[in-house]
Amino acid sequence: MSTRRAPQRHDERIICTPPGMGRLVLRRFDPQRDSWEHLTQLLHRAFARLASVGLHCACADQAAGATRSRALAGECFVAVCSGRIVGTLTIEGRDGDSPCEQYRARGVASVHQFGVEPTWQSRGIGRALLAFASHWAAARGCTQLALDTPFPAAGLIAFYRAQGFRLVDVVRFAGRGYDSAILSKPAAANLPFAAARPGIQPSTGCAGVARLSW
Repeated sequence: MSTRRAPQRHDERIICTPPGMGRLVLRRFDPQRDSWEHLTQLLHRAFARLASVGLHCACADQAAGATRSRALAGECFVAVCSGRIVGTLTIEGRDGDSPCEQYRARGVASVHQFGVEPTWQSRGIGRALLAFASHWAAARGCTQLALDTPFPAAGLIAFYRAQGFRLVDVVRFAGRGYDSAILSKPAAANLPFAAARPGIQPSTGCAGVARLSW
């Protein structure tokens, strides 16, 4: 993965209330108030189940320095609920240095370091993050959003298919003892919830969005 840093943009924030939990805020990772070490530990926990069955992704045990380097190759966002970071992903534009053909293609943005705290999974946080990534990609002129996951992880592939992704390739990345499924979907400018003024909290579901400047 390339180590180029994406251009700085204004803060971006989405506020919604998934059922059964408090207000969820999606915002940029801010090194002035957030910790790379804490984000790394979240990723370790999120990928521990895969590692336990022999699918040892880099996120399962990478150092905080690696998390930071990979995040700065794109733009890192976090999902925050009740003041706690409960999910994250990094979105990167076209990576001409990637061994993955899909990531090298023009018009393709890719998702990396995508994880949700195990105790917060199955609450719609992952879906919200992926919907945001799709909007991010479309807003920057990308036509596709891609990601990879271990090919043997049938449950994860089914989850991504349910979010509109389709299998486009299978790649063996250096240092990984398994094949990776490369999945891609059309980038969509319309998020699955309606726009609202900043500061307005919807009453149910993710029916509202507070979006600051793009």
